[in-house]
Amino acid sequence: MFDAATLKYDGNGLIPAIAQDHRNGEVLMMAWMNAESVARTLESGKVTYWSRSRQSFWVKGESSGHVQKLVEMRVDCDRDCLLVLVEQVGPACHTNRRSCFYTAIREGAEVEIMQPQNPND
Repeated sequence: MFDAATLKYDGNGLIPAIAQDHRNGEVLMMAWMNAESVARTLESGKVTYWSRSRQSFWVKGESSGHVQKLVEMRVDCDRDCLLVLVEQVGPACHTNRRSCFYTAIREGAEVEIMQPQNPND
């Protein structure tokens, strides 16, 4: 049986979690989890993060409707990072883009490579 206590958390009790679209491998976002949010995610199937700014649990999409349904959770070789394979409903980024990684650095300049989605789409 998996035990979230065996993961390596930072000094604040947090571990980075990278959300990836389970169908096409697109990296959607990075957020933080603690042992309780890992357990809640595994129990409910709704990806739950720890908000450092609000100091509270954050169920992705709870207010926006842009939910992440857990498909699989993976632990890296050092046990200090999680990969969360998800079914993403709507945009993952709070800027209304599919991914938080919408800025590329090309030839020394920042280039926006992804436009916000139309909320009516």
